[in-house]
Amino acid sequence: MLLRNITLEEFGAYRGKQSLDLTVKKSKPIILIGGLNGCGKTTLLDAIQLALYGPRARCSGRGSKAYETYLRESINRQHDPARGSSVTLEFTVTVDGKEHYYRVVRSWHVNGKTLKEFLNVSVDENYVTKPGRRTQPELKYSRLLSEGWADHVEDLLPLEVASLSFFDGEKIESLADPERAASVIESAVHSLLGVSTVQQLRTDLLALQRRQKLSDEEQHLMDNIRAQEHECESVQEQLDVAEQDSKHQDALLKNARHKLESLEREFQNEGGGLFERRLEIEQERKRADERLAELRLSLAQLAAGPLPLLMMRTHLKDVRKQARREQSAAEAGQVLDVLEQRDQWLLDLLPEDARDTITKRLEEDRAKRSKSSVLKVDFVLPHDALAQLTVLDEVLVRDEARASELLAHVAAAAEELDQLDRQLAGVPEQSKVEDLQKKRAAQLKELARMEATVARGRERAAELKRRRANVEAALERAHKEFVRTKVKAKEVERIIKYSEKARGTLERFGEALLQRHISRLEVAVLQSFKDLMRKRGLVQDLRIADDFRLTLTDSQGDTIDPGRLSAGERQILAVSLLWGLMKVAGNRLPSVIDTPLGRLDSRHREHLVDRYFPQASDQVLLLSTDKEIDEYLLGRLKKSVAHTYTLVHDDTTFTTNVVEGYWWNEGALHVAR
Repeated sequence: MLLRNITLEEFGAYRGKQSLDLTVKKSKPIILIGGLNGCGKTTLLDAIQLALYGPRARCSGRGSKAYETYLRESINRQHDPARGSSVTLEFTVTVDGKEHYYRVVRSWHVNGKTLKEFLNVSVDENYVTKPGRRTQPELKYSRLLSEGWADHVEDLLPLEVASLSFFDGEKIESLADPERAASVIESAVHSLLGVSTVQQLRTDLLALQRRQKLSDEEQHLMDNIRAQEHECESVQEQLDVAEQDSKHQDALLKNARHKLESLEREFQNEGGGLFERRLEIEQERKRADERLAELRLSLAQLAAGPLPLLMMRTHLKDVRKQARREQSAAEAGQVLDVLEQRDQWLLDLLPEDARDTITKRLEEDRAKRSKSSVLKVDFVLPHDALAQLTVLDEVLVRDEARASELLAHVAAAAEELDQLDRQLAGVPEQSKVEDLQKKRAAQLKELARMEATVARGRERAAELKRRRANVEAALERAHKEFVRTKVKAKEVERIIKYSEKARGTLERFGEALLQRHISRLEVAVLQSFKDLMRKRGLVQDLRIADDFRLTLTDSQGDTIDPGRLSAGERQILAVSLLWGLMKVAGNRLPSVIDTPLGRLDSRHREHLVDRYFPQASDQVLLLSTDKEIDEYLLGRLKKSVAHTYTLVHDDTTFTTNVVEGYWWNEGALHVAR
């Protein structure tokens, strides 16, 4: 397939009729289209897909919009919507060895409150190109193709395959994700490399088993099957709508949560949390103040007792010593009289010759004791003063411990009270947070409503899935019953026998074909990666697993985590994957590459310009900014370029015109930069 020409008329930013000749030569496969950001490069890519696929086109500017809304918004703002817009795409496709030339014109305009769309397809099925000169096609309008274009284009270029052929920098970055890459490889192997054709043959053979001349009973079964199939299609359509709506609601819910989080942060930054807790903080302060008063009262009551005597510890020690001395003196005085009587009694018992010595000793002892009993009294202390002092010591020890405990509680209570006072001082005025309170409350209400909507949408989708499963089960039972009624005939038995045999053979063939393509793809992607990488020894081997995941290994045989690769290296890996797929497919499809060099260093950019773009396919539409393909890279690429164009945007009218030439070559000297 080769693109020949595209014409945009009042489409997006493109004012009037803008045409680009897209024909290429074998040695010059590149069409270089330059444009600054916002000039319409992606719009051009969208236009190609829109012309081919209409409502199924994966246009970047459409997003979640309805198709009719997208078409309305695609009409140039300065143009009359009643006159509408159009996109014309011309291309050639080789079918059964013959080259067919197609012109697809998709146009639309607004008629009152409705939008009308038209699709006209013309074809030259015997188009012949002659070397050295261009041949004008003999195009004829085809009503059959125009009405059945959606099915016909799937035979020429399936939508899933086109997504691999038409891509931008953002899509390349998404392919760097292992999950996304796995799904792309699976889709490409099945669609681009023909595995799905084998699967379709197996499906067609199964349909053949079920398609025979019908008896009344069989007709009833077939009517039932058709009704079940119709219901299954209806449920699937409803499920598609429900899932699309659910995705849209999920996105809205995510945005609502982000908005609420932003309001919450702003509310907290303005002191909203303290404002909401103001009454609670005031109650806590009142309780803390009461606790502090109670503690201080307890301290005062404790101070009213003997506690102040702790300040006279030294004097109390002196009093205790004096009390002990006075007690000892009193006890000595009391014992003197008793000792004198005892000594006299003892002397009377002794013989005369021993009395003098003993008498002297006893008198000395009494004199000593008498001296001890004579004590100067400094304090008038009661006789039980020592006992009272002992009790006082115990009381003071207890009261001192209690006082320390109360003081610690007082300090903690005072600190708590001070902290609560600081919090109250930080409470903002109601006028400062009232508006934020209302916005937050409204957002909370909106979030609750959206969560309920999302929940209902998910339940609706789940219910439709259950219904689809029930319908499919009923349909399968009906098919089995129909087959059982048909096997009575030998012809039916023969068809079933050989179709089952053929389906088994096709299954084995499909598996072998899949493995062959996987092996070829591994080699092609690895070689492409090595050709484009600056670090040539980084990856030694590449494997594609049964689940289509890529596994990279280094020279030591160790697996390389894709997360270890830089953003530029992951982008090179994604480009290598797409290039490898095109190599294995035979480069028979055009490659449309939009903004391809983001996040790449100069060496990687040179590798893409020298090794990838000239060999990516038989035709490459390269949409670039002046920072991506600059004057230096243009010089390296020039020998492979068939045509150059620049998209010139008028900032006063917000429109874009297409002029021939690129920024730095002679054909673009008039292009404003």
